Amino acid sequence: MQLLGIHHISILTGSAEKNFEFFTKVLGMRLVKKSVNQDDTSCYHLFYGDGKGNPGTEVTFFDIPGLGSTHEGTSSITSTSLRVKSTESLKYWGQRFEQYGVKHEGIEQRANRNTMAFEDFEGTKLILVADDDEEGVAAGEPWEGTDVPAEHAIVGLGPVLLTVARPERTERVLTEVLGFRHAGSYPSLLGEGYDDVEVYATGEGGAGAEVHIQKRTDLPLERLGRGGVHHVAFRIPDETEHAKWVDRIKETGMMNSGKVDRFYFKALYFREPNGILFELSSDTPGFDVDESVETLGENLSLPPFLEPKREEIEAKLRPLTLD
Repeated sequence: MQLLGIHHISILTGSAEKNFEFFTKVLGMRLVKKSVNQDDTSCYHLFYGDGKGNPGTEVTFFDIPGLGSTHEGTSSITSTSLRVKSTESLKYWGQRFEQYGVKHEGIEQRANRNTMAFEDFEGTKLILVADDDEEGVAAGEPWEGTDVPAEHAIVGLGPVLLTVARPERTERVLTEVLGFRHAGSYPSLLGEGYDDVEVYATGEGGAGAEVHIQKRTDLPLERLGRGGVHHVAFRIPDETEHAKWVDRIKETGMMNSGKVDRFYFKALYFREPNGILFELSSDTPGFDVDESVETLGENLSLPPFLEPKREEIEAKLRPLTLD
């Protein structure tokens, strides 16, 4: 059994409307699913991805109006990376960020790749990472329904950066439980006096299959709010393999959710020893199980077990105009 890479990242937002505007109009990603938080159906759940909603390309957001700000700290998923084709794409994005007034840095090296850090309107820490023909897990497909040229489109998820006080605890789970391998390290961009960032990879490796770990002992625990990352999910190829992973996690003795049927994928949740929420998600059946690829994200999608409550759910949801 081997994880394929990163499946999706889930973040909190205080404004679905502004969030939609940023991720579709500025970043040129596709809204591939408009649904609800299945654990709190009064809350919208928006999924942005590549042109076909492929696994490994989705950034998802739980909409919680009035949510307070994130207070940065340890035991956190500090930044999320988004893959682009090349360093030339980073130059394009630098110009586009200037055009839209997006806070961003210049091109910096992380794990021997050219990258560009930036933030959305809620301070979500994001990083563009250039593939530059690197081998590894395949990227997704550009979304054609945007003004971003296909050659510069965001086509998948890159590494996540975890900030923890006791990295050895997280590393042990990654390697001994989840089957990641140590793939190197690179100097922290925080400057002198900080430990190197350690890189762990799974599957075919590459940007879409890495977790980066930064040790920080000078920070309090993170207080999660808008712009903060709720959890990271890792890819399992199908539901048969997912069942084996459920058994494996149970055998470790770690507290976990057991199999959770999200309809679009099977899930399992657990917290690694530093308190970061991990999810294991199947690639199948996918987001086109109840919508055609051509019409993804156009309507409010509910899984079959919530469909009988559609009228009740829609009555409790606030009006949401996304255009």
